[in-house]
Amino acid sequence: MMMLVDCSNCRIPLQLPPGARAIRCSVCHAVTRIADPRAVPTPAYSSTQSHHAVPPAPPVPSPYGQMPAGQPAGVHGRKKALVCGVSYTSSRYELKGCVNDAKCMKYLLVNRFKFPEASVLMLTEEEIDPYKKPTKHNMRMAMFWLVQGCQPGDSLVFHFSGHGSQQRNYTGDEVDGYDETLCPLDFETQGMIVDDEINAAIVRPLPHGVKLHAIIDACHSGTVLDLPFLCRMNRSGQYIWEDHRPPSGIWKGTSGGEVISFSGCDDNQTSADTSALSKITSTGAMTYSFIQAIEVGNATTYGNMLNSMRSTIRNTDNLGGGVVTSLLTMLLTGQSLSGGLRQEPQLTANEPFDVYSKPFIL
Repeated sequence: MMMLVDCSNCRIPLQLPPGARAIRCSVCHAVTRIADPRAVPTPAYSSTQSHHAVPPAPPVPSPYGQMPAGQPAGVHGRKKALVCGVSYTSSRYELKGCVNDAKCMKYLLVNRFKFPEASVLMLTEEEIDPYKKPTKHNMRMAMFWLVQGCQPGDSLVFHFSGHGSQQRNYTGDEVDGYDETLCPLDFETQGMIVDDEINAAIVRPLPHGVKLHAIIDACHSGTVLDLPFLCRMNRSGQYIWEDHRPPSGIWKGTSGGEVISFSGCDDNQTSADTSALSKITSTGAMTYSFIQAIEVGNATTYGNMLNSMRSTIRNTDNLGGGVVTSLLTMLLTGQSLSGGLRQEPQLTANEPFDVYSKPFIL
């Protein structure tokens, strides 16, 4: 059975194969060595000890190893999803629509795309189970759960609604010199989750025949999965695939599987909560436009999907007044609100394809 160990250098969780005593990190390339448990002496209980003494309890296994793995593999494989909504409640970074986004996404997956409810893992602040709070540790573990044991024919989904940011890259594997990040609930104390780690966790392990869709509703999220190709589309619908393979030559693709990501905006843009789209509750503009494209029948191909999402966003911009820009970006950079909503959903993939002929299928 696989076990998780933290890298001795960057602390990213690594999957240690059975019987292995060392593993090299795919992010920082440090080698982590594991002590041989046979070399650890077993505590002896002397005759002077009370006969009521109880030996230490074994460590509690991670609940993510016990999560339902989805429906049994059939003709079309299994379906699993990780849905994260982070509102940063009672902090200066608070967002209003992220938990709503997560609930709407789960409803869509279960009711329209027939994902078994037991195979949709929700991480939100409303969850009572401490393992289902969207902390950095829980998000890391949940990403490993998502891809663990995947087989040809499987369909996986990763949805995140919350804050995103950027930080300077010093390894030479970013075209623009910046890593994109996602902000877990405890990012102020535990740090952000960097695109290199996301790529290593849910992109590179995917074997042939497995498809992963990511829907990322966050600022600076255009290339947050570090996928090699970005679909640069203009307002008339014409597009080219930009090559975003790292200048350093580090491999950012899969192990044969397919990954396609929809994100809320380009790397240099911000996403938004918006109440202009709903008279009842706040939602993320990108998540709303994604669901709306499906509900109105525009999700026939990936190109039609992207055009529909962008049209919805532009119409939202024209409404004005109901838009709240990213509080995180404003607070960290000193920006002020001006000009309404300026974001363009992006499409990235591990391989280029014809976006107007490839059908959108979850």
